[in-house]
Amino acid sequence: MSPDADLVFRALTMFGARDDEELAHELGLARKRVKVALDELTSWSAAGVAAGGRWRAAPAGTVLARLRQPTRPVRRRDIWRQHFRAMHGIDLPGPDDPTVRRLVSRAAARDRVQRLVAAERHEHLTINTEVISAAASAAALPLDRRQVERGVRVRVLQRPPTVDDHSLHHLAQLDTADPERVRELPDPPIKLLVYDRRIALFPVDPLNFEAGYVETADAVAVDQLCALFDRLWAQARRSGPGGRPAITLTPREQALVALLASGHTDASAAEELRLSLRTVAYTMRNLMDRLGVENRFQLAILLGASGTAPLPPVRRTQPAGPTEEGA
Repeated sequence: MSPDADLVFRALTMFGARDDEELAHELGLARKRVKVALDELTSWSAAGVAAGGRWRAAPAGTVLARLRQPTRPVRRRDIWRQHFRAMHGIDLPGPDDPTVRRLVSRAAARDRVQRLVAAERHEHLTINTEVISAAASAAALPLDRRQVERGVRVRVLQRPPTVDDHSLHHLAQLDTADPERVRELPDPPIKLLVYDRRIALFPVDPLNFEAGYVETADAVAVDQLCALFDRLWAQARRSGPGGRPAITLTPREQALVALLASGHTDASAAEELRLSLRTVAYTMRNLMDRLGVENRFQLAILLGASGTAPLPPVRRTQPAGPTEEGA
């Protein structure tokens, strides 16, 4: 979803039914932007209009499951075309060139991959077009752990994980804190493996990986394949909670956000941290500018969604009559 649609959906989920005017006021967004976001949510069946013209969010679990599925079936012809479109312009040597090896089956390719991984010392690049199964994850885990232990820099481009995809679990098993290990593309154009920017592997037939792989050590071709990877890497988004980049706060920002999230006002937080009220306001303004949000509500949503700070509490309407304390 777009950032505006994501923000509006979170607001409806947390605070209940709202009309577009209320959403615009509470989120600090122009009403036109709210309407565009609501149109997008409607197209995903993520929100709808209830009685009185107020908008309600669909159950979050239902929406997330829908978003994790491909928006349309990927046709075999499209896969074939995008594979060869990606390869167009790559100066591949002929099949009789000594720098080219044909791996006649997927099993042969797996054996070769094990030897290449064992010899790898610097960098490993992968473009993955497949769903990672539990069996594939279990088979690859020992090799990937050895790469991490040797200090090999690993970068992976993949589709956004689906419900039955084990890629995120696989990464968690590696126990690596590298935030730049994985990025996501909605439609990776080719399956590709590159070892130390010296040797590249890709499937002979993009529709049938069992038909084997082509391995090339031709310097020109490998450089061009690496350039393709780098271009796609620059276009991709970092994989993480909600697809958002990790957020790093300074020690002062961490302390201030923790106090405000627990219910402190600017004045009481300033007193607690022995800061001036102006310093608190400046720190918060600088943080909002850095993260590209327009007000503190948006900041709270962003920090909460990324796990950097607790989500703001849900405001509930008090029932009429005396409160418990006044009864």
